[in-house]
Amino acid sequence: MHKLTPRQWTVLVLLTLVWGINWPIMKIGVTGFPPLTFRTICMWLGTPVLGLVLLAQGVPFRIERKHWRELFTLATFNMFFWHGLIIVAVQSLSSGRAAILGYTMPMFSALLGALVFGDRLAQRAWGGVAAASLGVVLLLWHEISNLTGKPVGVLLALGAASTWALGTQLLRRTQMPVPILTISFWMAALTTLVMTALAFVLERDQWHAPSDATWGAIAFNALLVFGFAQAAWFYLARSLPPVASTLSVMLIPVLGVFTGAVWLGEVLHWQDWAAVLLMMVSIAAVLWPKKPK
Repeated sequence: MHKLTPRQWTVLVLLTLVWGINWPIMKIGVTGFPPLTFRTICMWLGTPVLGLVLLAQGVPFRIERKHWRELFTLATFNMFFWHGLIIVAVQSLSSGRAAILGYTMPMFSALLGALVFGDRLAQRAWGGVAAASLGVVLLLWHEISNLTGKPVGVLLALGAASTWALGTQLLRRTQMPVPILTISFWMAALTTLVMTALAFVLERDQWHAPSDATWGAIAFNALLVFGFAQAAWFYLARSLPPVASTLSVMLIPVLGVFTGAVWLGEVLHWQDWAAVLLMMVSIAAVLWPKKPK
């Protein structure tokens, strides 16, 4: 349905690797450490890195005042809800299953696009959504009993996914005449302030010095997740059709599940392997070029 350029393929592969292995890294980071505070420290260190990228590339920082309201709306649905809700969910769920629930986003995005924004999806696109949905169900197969005992974590992750899906649709349609890196930087800066306020209000009585493992997770998130992956995702979300950009990242939760199994000892079952095949089918459905007529 959509042919990716070499640059888009490169960004997609790097994004998948960074975000995929970050799920067990985040789990390590928030184990025994306040989750909102963890995210806040990551963002205070990572947002300046993103700013240095803008300076190095000569990208302007200025966004005209008339676009501030739209910028705040984009930040709210792309970052405020996502970062606040998902990091708390990671602490209460296994890293792989938090990744799976978080990446129900493509299904929410496809449905929102079709039902709310009037997107017309080809049969291949609907097939990709169905394959990804079945893959998520299979990956959650052995976790249903555990998840029912942790409804708050499940609801937080699904809330994060659904709001991120709406944010992706809005970002795709933004008419702000500024580079995507500029939008990314200011969304990250606004989110840093919001997360700081939440951490202070909700977790200041839990504050303590991070362990070495937590500092390692913070460094990974600051440099690679916020310094690169966040902007990379916004680039794909804005340059690709919504269903292509969302379903193209469906290998991320699969990578999260398998790295969690290797690093954290989470058990794999046949359903996990079947889900890998379904995710590949989902990606191929939207990215494999059509034969010319």
